[in-house]
Amino acid sequence: MHAARAEIVGNVWRLVAKEGDRVDAGDLVAVLETMKMEIPVVAGAPGTVRLRVREGEIVQEGDVIAEIG
Repeated sequence: MHAARAEIVGNVWRLVAKEGDRVDAGDLVAVLETMKMEIPVVAGAPGTVRLRVREGEIVQEGDVIAEIG
């Protein structure tokens, strides 16, 4: 199981992948927003998405956005 994590404190601006979607390594899973910048969160491995956050939620650096497995 791979965890797609937040690299920075921010707001979950948009969830691109949906629960149960199949993704490949490098696919966009979510977009964080911080200080007017958009930060992409990508899958590090192929698999099925299990979301751990909701749009609008504030995340801290290192928080799991989605599990890919």
